[in-house]
Amino acid sequence: MAKLESKVQADFIKKIERRFQGCIVLKNDATYKQGVPDLLVLYGRHWAAVEMKRDEDMCFRPNQEWYLERMGSMSFSALVWPGCEEDVLDDMARAFGVGRRTRPAQPELLSLA
Repeated sequence: MAKLESKVQADFIKKIERRFQGCIVLKNDATYKQGVPDLLVLYGRHWAAVEMKRDEDMCFRPNQEWYLERMGSMSFSALVWPGCEEDVLDDMARAFGVGRRTRPAQPELLSLA
């Protein structure tokens, strides 16, 4: 059974806040403007619009594609579902001008000859 979109959204917000410490994540009111992406992420002088789906097969609602394209032309926008979150966070980091999270160093194997 797929997670509820609200749970997917809450989990992704936590990932955003861990990755971009000091950012502000705002939830948009879907009843105010139909199709506006779910989240607005403010980080330094940068911002991103994020539309959440609980899985990649979910359909767009009216105006969602238009807002994602429009906001993407202004700054950064993304469609996110479980499974693509890390890629979106990496893309967001590039758009924000911050380095990619480094991976822990792998211990070197010693050769016993």
